[in-house]
Amino acid sequence: MENSTIKEKIVKDMLPTDAAAIREEKIIQDLLPQRFGKWGYIWVGILVAICLVGMFAYYRQLRYGLAVTSMRDYASWGIYISNFVFFVAISLVGSLITAVFRLAGVHWSTPLTRIAEVIAVAAIIFASIIIIVDMGSPERFYFLVIYGRVQSPIIWDVIVITTYFFISILLLYYPLLPDIKILLRYKENAGKRLYKFYGFIGSFWKGTHKQYLLSKKAINVLCITIIPVAFSIHTVTSWLFATTYRPGWDSTNFGAYFIAGAFLVGAGAVVVAMYVFRKADHLEKYITEDHFEKMGRILVLLALLYLYFNVNEFLTPYFKMKESERAYLNGLFTGDFAPVFWFAILVGMIFPIIILLFKKGRKPLPVFIVGIMVVVGAWFKRYLIVTPTLLHPFLPMHDVPANYHHYFPSWEEWAITMGSLAGVCLVITVLTRIFPIIPIQETLNEQHETAK
Repeated sequence: MENSTIKEKIVKDMLPTDAAAIREEKIIQDLLPQRFGKWGYIWVGILVAICLVGMFAYYRQLRYGLAVTSMRDYASWGIYISNFVFFVAISLVGSLITAVFRLAGVHWSTPLTRIAEVIAVAAIIFASIIIIVDMGSPERFYFLVIYGRVQSPIIWDVIVITTYFFISILLLYYPLLPDIKILLRYKENAGKRLYKFYGFIGSFWKGTHKQYLLSKKAINVLCITIIPVAFSIHTVTSWLFATTYRPGWDSTNFGAYFIAGAFLVGAGAVVVAMYVFRKADHLEKYITEDHFEKMGRILVLLALLYLYFNVNEFLTPYFKMKESERAYLNGLFTGDFAPVFWFAILVGMIFPIIILLFKKGRKPLPVFIVGIMVVVGAWFKRYLIVTPTLLHPFLPMHDVPANYHHYFPSWEEWAITMGSLAGVCLVITVLTRIFPIIPIQETLNEQHETAK
């Protein structure tokens, strides 16, 4: 009788442990990288095809020079620079979300951090590439590094983008190490090639207490470092415009204006990715409606902030209506660029604010739609920052060909631009099929803390 009681006690003591082990295994299986299905291969095929068309267009640009573009003496910055500013903007929130939330100990953001980190890395890679494309000949980048002058804001941009790129890579890599150890335990899920790759980048991680402390310290240092660097990259990018003597760019507001816009489009990109991965990988238990509710609140705040900076940016010069600004502002509000301008303002800011103010508008599907609106509106907003100003110089155009008065990208420019956008999506897709899109070890740790 006594032996029977002891056995029953042992069984009861083991049950919680077994249940915890089962829950842990279920979480790991849910969050392991999934292989491509039929639609996944179709998606990758479409992206690769767009990238190949973009590469062919770039080959033509290398062979025949920038003459294949529609850029001329006045519109010397075209869609390439618009795309560059767009990519830099998207990359901001990726790293800042990770940095600020980690430093503040905000645990609800755990399922979103790696999504944000992956977006940041993919966007900054193609921001760097599109700058080289805009230069015409790739060797000019080499000469820029060798003979660049510190007095030039372009050199400042090169320095901060390079620094930001390496910090973003490390901020993605270090939190991955505990997950790589888990991935190495599931060799059958990875396949031989990926298993070797995991071993190459993470076999040194043993998960000891000392390694965890070192990793946590390194991540905190990176989080502290990347905040001023992220602000610097957008401030310096704005200075590329503000230090150039043109109507519409002669503004001390540009630094804060660019940062506010980057926060908005970056958050929009994160919520779009959240919804897509939630649906594609069946992560409804981990990326919940509460995450969309919180991100919806953040989005509406950022949209209001960016709308304020837009009003501040245009109202003052429009009220004074200096002669040099007149043609530029009239072109935006009522002229050739008015449809694009009002589309960017309404779709990128005002409509999202109206939708997100209501609780039903902060459900997953409406937030996803708002995210798309914000991202699309932000791309056109960057186009408007670049092109209208260049077409309205302080000295009026005289004795120039008719096409110098207008700018519309050539098919090569569109192909390269679409190829770069597809490239960002392709990098995100590949990274999320190699690594868990939601941190496994951090999720397990949170489950253990909740159980306590």
